[in-house]
This record gives sequence, structure tokens and C-alpha cells, in this order.
Amino acid sequence: MSTPSAVGILAGGGPLPGRVAEAATAAGRPVFILGFEGFAEPEVIGPWPHECVRLGAAGRMLSLLRQHHCSDLVLIGPIRRPSWRNLRPDAEGARILARLGRALFAGDDGLLGALVRILGEEGFHIRGAHEFLTQAVAQPGVLGRMQPDAQAQADIQRGITVVQALGRLDIGQGCVVQNGVVLTVEAMEGTDHMLARAGECRQPGEGGVLVKMLKPGQEKRADMPTIGPVTVQNAHAAGLRGIAFEAAHTLLTDRRRCIEEADRLGLFLLAFNPVEDAGTSVQSV
Repeated sequence: MSTPSAVGILAGGGPLPGRVAEAATAAGRPVFILGFEGFAEPEVIGPWPHECVRLGAAGRMLSLLRQHHCSDLVLIGPIRRPSWRNLRPDAEGARILARLGRALFAGDDGLLGALVRILGEEGFHIRGAHEFLTQAVAQPGVLGRMQPDAQAQADIQRGITVVQALGRLDIGQGCVVQNGVVLTVEAMEGTDHMLARAGECRQPGEGGVLVKMLKPGQEKRADMPTIGPVTVQNAHAAGLRGIAFEAAHTLLTDRRRCIEEADRLGLFLLAFNPVEDAGTSVQSV
């Protein structure tokens, strides 16, 4: 019997690279992790065969992936786009940068889409983390004990409209809405910093709602929205009363703990199906 090809995990920060490795191993696939220096967490990638590389060392990355017989690749975990001075590409990296072309100066979607295309041209099959972490993706409905009321539902609808508009401009995947007022929108700083700003902008009355979803046309194999227990805690600290996220297209880094934290703190968690048309609505939950 032939040995199955390995799953190569290109790891940024957070716990998800380790979760993908666990799931792939449980499915009988060998795993090799490329941890990006300054982003991948040693305790997360440590249990599996791994190497740490800098972002500009594309030649070494491709060599290691082929050396470990990786056919499928998963890009998972946050990284920040480096400055040109810090990137310091090797010869292969310079060649790939040339192939990326104008995508280098586009937003995250354009860059990630071009990177996925180039890795495919190099002979790899790009897989989404959600293909391995099936339990981390929620179906439509409420998770936990708390339910959104009519005002929260209206705020969610408003948030969907806002995030879709922002997403078409490749700006961000989330926003916070309170009683119809958009308090903050997510840009390159990420969700946690956006939530901190939302706490500073909070208005009197019922707390707001965090809305997270894919950008229209986004390459979901590389950058799906993510929510974890810390997101729930930060939402509570910002005075919010709930989190709404796109069903089937959002990763929960620890589903059980997210629900436990939401119940403990009195926040609702709602997975929704957006309807992208005039009169955007939240489908039945």
C-alpha cells in the first residue's frame, strides 16, 4: 500500500495550524508544517514535523514542501504583510514576486488569490482549512443559550449590508453596529483592535453586535473569517451583546469554548446565511 501524500500547512499565528494538523493526522495523512517566522507559535506547531522560514524565503519553502512530499497545502493563521525592507526575497521569492505583479499592490483578496494561483501552478493543491475542520464551521442558527432580539436582528442586517459594501472594496470582514449606528469597521488592524475601538465609541442603550462574514468573491481557501474565545471576551469587554457570523464560512477556533464563554458572559452567537440582494436579510435561524 502506498503512503498517502503529506498535507503541508503554511502556518501563521494562533491555534488553527495545530487544529488542522490534528485533523489531517486523524484522517491518516502525514503532516508537515512551514511556520512563518515571527507569526507561527512554537507550542502550536511543535508536535509535528516542521520548519520555520521567513516570508521571503520562497525557494526554501518550495524545496521543503517537495522534500516532505506535500501535495495538498493549507494556508492558515494570521500574518501581517511585511515591508519591502523586511521581506528580503531569495531568488525564488523574487521570481514569485514578479509573477504576482500588480497583485502585490492590491488588497489582501487580490494578493491571496494570486498566491493561491501561483502555488497551484507550482503543482500543489490548495485546500481550505474548513475542509479539515468540519466541526469548526457552524450551520445556520443560534449557538448557546442567548437569543438576539428584534433590534439585534436589525443591527445584524445593517452589518451585513455594511460588510458586503466594504468587502467589495477589499477593506475588511467585520463591523460593529449598535441600534442602527455603525460604530467601527474592520480594516488591516484586525477584529480585536476593532472591538477595542467599538468599546470607546459605544453609545448609551443596548449594546451593539459584531458582524463577521466573507467578502464578496473572497478566496476562502486562504483567509476565512475566524472567531475564538478571545473574540467573545473582547466583544463583552466592548459592551456588545452578541456576535453574528456567516454560517459555513467562518471558523470557530474552539467551538465548545466559544459557546461556553458566550453563555457565561451573556452574549448570543448567531450563524446566519446572508442574502445578497436588494433588501438584504438574515435567512431563517
